[in-house]
Amino acid sequence: MRQLIQFGFFVFLFSSLTGCNGQTKTNQPTQIPNSKKEIVGGGCEGCELMYVGMPEKILPEHTSIGWTEGKQKLILTGRVYQLDGKTPAQNVIIYYWHTDAKGLYSLNSETPKEVKEHGKLRGWVMSDENGNYSIKTSRPAAYPSQDIAQHIHLSIKEPEIKNEYYADLYFDDDALYLKHKKKYGILDRAGTEILRIVLDDKIQIAEHNIILGLNIPNYPAKSKMDNKSGLNIGEDQPSFIPFHAFGPDKGTRTCPVCKYGRYHGIVYFVGDNHNWDETKKWLKYLDNESIARDKYLKAYFVFGSSKGYNKQARQTVLENIGNELGLQKIALTYVPSFTDTESEINLNNINATVENTFIIYRHRTIVDKYVNLKPTTENFMTISSALNKTKSNYVELPEPTHE
Repeated sequence: MRQLIQFGFFVFLFSSLTGCNGQTKTNQPTQIPNSKKEIVGGGCEGCELMYVGMPEKILPEHTSIGWTEGKQKLILTGRVYQLDGKTPAQNVIIYYWHTDAKGLYSLNSETPKEVKEHGKLRGWVMSDENGNYSIKTSRPAAYPSQDIAQHIHLSIKEPEIKNEYYADLYFDDDALYLKHKKKYGILDRAGTEILRIVLDDKIQIAEHNIILGLNIPNYPAKSKMDNKSGLNIGEDQPSFIPFHAFGPDKGTRTCPVCKYGRYHGIVYFVGDNHNWDETKKWLKYLDNESIARDKYLKAYFVFGSSKGYNKQARQTVLENIGNELGLQKIALTYVPSFTDTESEINLNNINATVENTFIIYRHRTIVDKYVNLKPTTENFMTISSALNKTKSNYVELPEPTHE
């Protein structure tokens, strides 16, 4: 496998935290060999083969022969964004290759001999003016007789960067992925490495946004990322177990993304510098959004002030607010502080000193983020617009059943 040596090197250098669902987050910067320090991405064995047979005109959509010959049809689709996770990026070439239904990089008469390592299931797409891309292919199988998870290789070439860099994608419903994750950690290069499948009849669909430069070594930042609070757009929303004081799961410690991760979700975090009058306005607004979008939206409030924490007092405060506002759908939850490790809220990287943090996720992946928003009509419209823009086209499709 192309980058296993690189993976082993990365993992040796990473220190990590493990969450309640086996999630792993690195907390050390990637280090790379001296010879590759100037290469964006740290080098990529095999990525140069993307230029072999590359067509002169590359479209935003591509269909491989796996679509007609493969065992399981797969659509991989999404948008390409700049590093901020919000600005669409056009004219980005994405080259992909993967195994067939037997786990082999099989060839045919049209496969150039120079790319026999990549096989016949390969192709190119170029993001359009809105960053869109779509690939119709077949689902890859794991390597035969090897303990390596199913995966799709990507080689990404941006117009303004001299070299290409890689990103690899894995399937969350693959039994081998958990073992892979524990062994190698999570790299999340150019966005989450996890694909989550929904079904359109017998066709599997995986939405995947590409965030250029995210977790890519030596990447020349083109825009300032908002790292004041919360993880980056494109990464996965971590699991955590807050106390539910009011709402659908009152009296439990239900993990929002574990139970409702397949939904469109918004988590509203408030820490040490909160104002209850402003917070109540946000809560009422989010509750109304939850009612209006009841079929697919789940909203959560997480209170994480570390000042004078008392479990019963915090429980009572949130219960009283829920009753006062007549909240119907939003869940009011709390944790001792945003650095608390027992609840695993610390994995969210929330800054308790900001006024608030809004994380919007879809299928567990963060698709938008806002920090320090006042409860104004304009900002209400900002959040509503973000929910509209990040709503999945496939939100009502079911996920596969698992034995």
